[in-house]
Amino acid sequence: MIKLAAIDVGSNAARLLIKEVRPVSRNGVDFIKLNLVRVPLRLGFDVFETGVISDERIAHLIDTIRAYQLLMNIYEVNHYIACATSAMRDAANGEQVIARVREQTGISLQIISGQQEASLIFENHIAEHLSKSKSYLYVDVGGGSTEISLFSKQKQVFTASFNIGTIRLLHQQITDAQWDELKLFLKKNIKARKLIIIGSGGNINKIFSLSKTKPGKPLSIDLLKSYYRRFKQMTVEERMHRYQMREDRADVIVPALEIYLNIMRWSGAEEILVPQIGLADGLIDHLYRQLNNESDKGK
Repeated sequence: MIKLAAIDVGSNAARLLIKEVRPVSRNGVDFIKLNLVRVPLRLGFDVFETGVISDERIAHLIDTIRAYQLLMNIYEVNHYIACATSAMRDAANGEQVIARVREQTGISLQIISGQQEASLIFENHIAEHLSKSKSYLYVDVGGGSTEISLFSKQKQVFTASFNIGTIRLLHQQITDAQWDELKLFLKKNIKARKLIIIGSGGNINKIFSLSKTKPGKPLSIDLLKSYYRRFKQMTVEERMHRYQMREDRADVIVPALEIYLNIMRWSGAEEILVPQIGLADGLIDHLYRQLNNESDKGK
């Protein structure tokens, strides 16, 4: 039995996920969530406006990583993996920020590409539970980018990343050309497949919780349209009050729904499954397999 952790520094928030890995059979394990901590650093607010991460947000990031380090020590984590995504990829001072974090905390953040992010997000053993006869489009909407992967007959057909995210959309930084690129990509690569979308990210998880839908049951495109219309008519403060949302969720949930709805329309999908997982889960699965491979090589 070991404890693993993943740090995911995104454009909107930083997350620490800690899981315990328990063997249940000769070849099987259970991943038990021990803690999930989320801090709304909002690095994308700097990067997508000015191109760099400000000193104030760097200080907040370093404090957050120090706190995560303490929590990992308290939980007696055996191994961890730490990654940064869209905002850090785009920041002109991204490498300098990574170096400062490493110098002041000892934690080495790895900046991963959009393609790596798309692949890692799906590493949650989901494919094992999908129908062999159906096609699934896995969609993760973040603050700075959207990652999509198509699976048909339990095999990956493609994985792609687009710089269309909730913070970019909130700040009106998505061009018609970028929307057209995503639309044409989906039309070209999906063709006549009848799809079910699998959605991940904090915003679709929030919609799923609000809908009171039973785990394993999909949300319809009509339900998402209904939430989109309802939220768009409200102010951020009204969304916060009525639906008990944090401010950093209430302001990005409308652009997130716009992204999901566009992808559903352009891909012809009528439903979206929400397994309530994300990049941090994929990172832990990736770390576990990496450790297993190293162990097998040592034998």
